Amino acid sequence: MALIVQKYGGTSVGSPERIKNLAKRVAQYKALGHQVVVVVSAMSGETNRLIALAKDVSAEPDPRELDVIVSTGEQVTIGLTSLALHGLGIKAKSYTGTQVKILTDNAFTKARILDIDQHNLKKDLDDGYVCVVAGFQGVDEDGNITTLGRGGSDTTGVALAAALKADECQIYTDVDGVYTTDPRVVPEARRLDKITFEEMLELASQGSKVLQIRSVEFAGKYKVKLRVLSSFEEEGDGTLITFEEENDMEQPIISGIAFNRDEAKITVLGVPDKPGIAYQILGPIADANIDVDMIIQNTGADGTTDFTFTVHKNEMSKALGILRDKVQGHISARQIDGDDKIAKVSVVGVGMRSHVGIASLMFRTLAEEGINIQMISTSEIKIAVVIEEKYMELAVRVLHKAFELDIAS
Repeated sequence: MALIVQKYGGTSVGSPERIKNLAKRVAQYKALGHQVVVVVSAMSGETNRLIALAKDVSAEPDPRELDVIVSTGEQVTIGLTSLALHGLGIKAKSYTGTQVKILTDNAFTKARILDIDQHNLKKDLDDGYVCVVAGFQGVDEDGNITTLGRGGSDTTGVALAAALKADECQIYTDVDGVYTTDPRVVPEARRLDKITFEEMLELASQGSKVLQIRSVEFAGKYKVKLRVLSSFEEEGDGTLITFEEENDMEQPIISGIAFNRDEAKITVLGVPDKPGIAYQILGPIADANIDVDMIIQNTGADGTTDFTFTVHKNEMSKALGILRDKVQGHISARQIDGDDKIAKVSVVGVGMRSHVGIASLMFRTLAEEGINIQMISTSEIKIAVVIEEKYMELAVRVLHKAFELDIAS
């Protein structure tokens, strides 16, 4: 008998029929003698509907009240899921984040989990219940409802698996695993049987939408074994996300290619090349709670430097306004430019640690297609480049072929 946490996303609970199918899948695990905790998201599109309702009433909704509103989406789903399980003769009980209790900080709309009270869940599991838990939400020490930010249901599932010391956390979604890249861009993309946490973390951070990055970080920190599966297919082992030491001795050099259309590039031209200039540029950006991704700095012979960084595309106008209003005059910048017609393409693989020539092959492949590289960022297991957005899909296709990701190992 194993303890399994299963998380189902919005598309998996998008209709009463899909919720009934979910219940049948859970029933199969119960029939095998397993203890099961089910974590569910709101029905597909429901969170957006609730946010829109809030904004119809208030242009800038109070974050505390917004969390009260959007948390109701998961509350509906846990009730419906429990009823579907009852219909199959299975004992089931629903829990909100408050009832569990999933304790968070008080950063409304983007709270972080601090602790989970396992007592009620463990008691009900031992009594033969399936525990159906609302994802995406918790409660702060003052009893306020909080939410964990977009994709937070994945984090709830992984956190519960860690707290309960589950044998496996299964993430059910609309794809049957992690692929070498998005099959909609490269039809030859392959589903991976397994991938390391490091690789999955890099892929998630570089644009892969299969798993929310915080959930992967959480799983890696607490050694939670993850598996990505399709809620629309009855069979298949999905993709196991595991630890490098548990994986094969010979890793593939490259495991996948991620891409991201959601970034914009900002360049500050002709600033003095002196200590503190990077802080003077990025300090006000950080103060405005704008995340910065890639950064490069080029120093010229005239004693000035060009400073370039990327932000989310939706934050470009705000960042440019801050730089032009508060920074440009203080640092004597010649010019400040923004470009939101860019894309980031990244190759990821732990095999980079033991193989040379990865960057050379990547750059040569792009050059042969006439694709200019504007920025480069690297880590031990990743090389990311910024290119013109119009070349993104071409870049992904040719790199997928160059690294032979369409060929099964």
